[in-house]
Amino acid sequence: MPEGPYRWFVYAEIALAVVTFVALLFIVAPYGGRHGRAGWGPTVPARVGWVVMEAPASILFVVFYLLGSHRFDLVPLLFLALWLVHYVYRAFVYPFLMRSGSRMPVLVMLLAIGFNLLNAWVNARWISEYGSYPVSWLGDGRFWLGVVLFAAGLTLNARSDRTLRLLRRSGGGYRIPQGGGFRYVSSPNYLGEMVEWTGWAIATWSLAGTAFALYTFANLAPRAFANHRWYRETFPDYPPERRALLPFVL
Repeated sequence: MPEGPYRWFVYAEIALAVVTFVALLFIVAPYGGRHGRAGWGPTVPARVGWVVMEAPASILFVVFYLLGSHRFDLVPLLFLALWLVHYVYRAFVYPFLMRSGSRMPVLVMLLAIGFNLLNAWVNARWISEYGSYPVSWLGDGRFWLGVVLFAAGLTLNARSDRTLRLLRRSGGGYRIPQGGGFRYVSSPNYLGEMVEWTGWAIATWSLAGTAFALYTFANLAPRAFANHRWYRETFPDYPPERRALLPFVL
């Protein structure tokens, strides 16, 4: 870890993860849909909100990455590709697959932009400037374990989102999602994203990656528990064996 301001940005992200986790234990984030509610100020269409808040994570990540002295090295370029696979989808594909009509508070959008700026800086600067990734890193088991987890998490996330979209398109109000990861947990889309960024932390073997994985857990785990409570309260026939986040455990 280099001396100077960079390390404090990393520590700030870890501290933000702790604050976010504690806050979300008491507040359900109003991202729209069944958890959308009044009292959070002005709103924008959820599609607009998603594009605006997620775009910095891809566009500015590339800008920050290109500032690094290792920007043309093979392994950092592979990390860049992994990052963009997730965030190009999240910013420029996923929002246009969403159901129209849902809205998002401007405050939530602005908070997400702030985090994405911090996170993009911390991770892009690490992989292209402060980290050391010779070609031999491709032969390290940590790299491949991380990549496999990243791919598995991304797949679970995308497939679970698709299941939810198809359920909403069929009309008739909210229903219990079935199949895939929903056989085991109420929020496999969140679980997939946690697995994905845990894989990133392992593949990069960095405190920067770990900070992001911790924040992902802090942001999504409380929301997964809120989803689970909502399903159980709304549907008397909700599968009792289905867990909130971790199959067979939690």
